[in-house]
Amino acid sequence: MATLLAGKSAAITGGVTGIGRAIALEFLRQGAAVAINHLGDERAKRDFQTLLSEAPEGAKLVDVGGDIGKRQTGRSLVEAAVQNGGGLDVFVANAGVSEFHDFLTLDEDVLERHIHTNILGTFYSTQAAAQHMVTQGRGGSIIGISSISAHLGGAKQVHYTPTKAGVLSMMHSEACALGKHGIRCNALLPGTTRTQLAASDLANKEKLRYLENRTPLGRVADPEDMAGPAVFLASDLSKFVSGTEIIVDGGLSTSLQ
Repeated sequence: MATLLAGKSAAITGGVTGIGRAIALEFLRQGAAVAINHLGDERAKRDFQTLLSEAPEGAKLVDVGGDIGKRQTGRSLVEAAVQNGGGLDVFVANAGVSEFHDFLTLDEDVLERHIHTNILGTFYSTQAAAQHMVTQGRGGSIIGISSISAHLGGAKQVHYTPTKAGVLSMMHSEACALGKHGIRCNALLPGTTRTQLAASDLANKEKLRYLENRTPLGRVADPEDMAGPAVFLASDLSKFVSGTEIIVDGGLSTSLQ
């Protein structure tokens, strides 16, 4: 078994479904101890049990329920990671919401929900992770899951794209603030990915065909496509990579066809 993350302790927000789940499983396969956050409702608890059943034998995997947009949830996740893995080396701010809505009629609750999870959740959780990493004194890696929407517009995403641009900008600025402590901060920018958030959009066969035809690699992403780049950013293979981004969209954002 590959062990690029052997001996490392990681935490992942939104870790029971989609991209977070895929990253959690690959981190475990690579030898990391992993603590994940989820909402804490019955569905999330069932999803965690399924994840636990698929984890490698002997894996160190624990969960923390709670709203990641609240400061204490991030702190609780960090505490769980420290207890589970003996410290905190890697933090992945993955939890997010994405809904399609018309700009002219957008309800304030929709906007606030996106800001609450995507911006406040990323800020508070990475702040908690950074505080512990600084005190710990051995550096670390913080990874923000942004989106190609950080660079591109969408007619029904006026409330969403700024939050993903915010995640990217946070990683840039955190890299500046935390570099002196040996903490690297980077962003992953997925393209359209087969997650629960994208399910209704991808159910539109015409939209799916458009995305596949526009993407040079000829398909939309699977959650597992994000796991390898995340392992790279979490591991010592990227020990001099900070303040940057990795676009994982199969070439979609470079194609005009």
